[in-house]
Amino acid sequence: MKVLGLIPSRIGSTRLPAKALLPISGLPLVIHTYKRASLSKLINKILICTDSKKIATVAKKFKAKSVLTSQHHKNGTERITEAYIKEGKKYDLILDIQGDEPLISPYHIDEVIKFHEKNKDVDIVLPTLKIKFPDNPNVIKVVSNKKNEVLYLSRAKIPYESKSKSNFFFKHLSIISFKPEALLKFAKAKKSRLEKIEDIELLRALEIGLKIKTVVLKGDSFSVDVAEDYVRAKDRMPKDKFFKLYK
Repeated sequence: MKVLGLIPSRIGSTRLPAKALLPISGLPLVIHTYKRASLSKLINKILICTDSKKIATVAKKFKAKSVLTSQHHKNGTERITEAYIKEGKKYDLILDIQGDEPLISPYHIDEVIKFHEKNKDVDIVLPTLKIKFPDNPNVIKVVSNKKNEVLYLSRAKIPYESKSKSNFFFKHLSIISFKPEALLKFAKAKKSRLEKIEDIELLRALEIGLKIKTVVLKGDSFSVDVAEDYVRAKDRMPKDKFFKLYK
């Protein structure tokens, strides 16, 4: 299957301003994401999709391919849709790789692609990781059924421990695999009621009836949302095994 990897990245982040360009071990944050995605064995092409000429200039400096998109998109999924259309709609799978995960694993990327290739009836594949501390509202929690079909996503602690305790919860890992027709359907749909309440893009996909499955992966990764995350990423990067392959 032909796979396009798209990394949405905007300059106007609110909780951590211009986080895409924050330096980590000598490289801007978004460049780490790009270079690590480039270590994937199954992606055919990777692009940084940005509304910022500044990010595009930095990408060019580090020999990362990028595409300028509209400044009017409401979220990253709409941004990658524009990039996909500009690419000529010639791919079998579209991978949305969030630009704020500088420690993303290329192994995780390839596992998601393999899973979607085996589950071609699924519109979207959303990988998850087990976590023990789900109280952070910046971490999206995922609930699925026995068929690995995603039932709901929330910033709240779900499932709620009413009568028994849970040993672990599942968090949304910021790689999303779309079938092209599902991506286009999502982008055309209006922002949904639950999406507005929770501020989670994929709730729109669930509300319009798209089929989402999850695959549980091993390991760890986190998005840089606030200053504490940035400090944590700077501390971990020098010791990271993938960083040694591209630094």
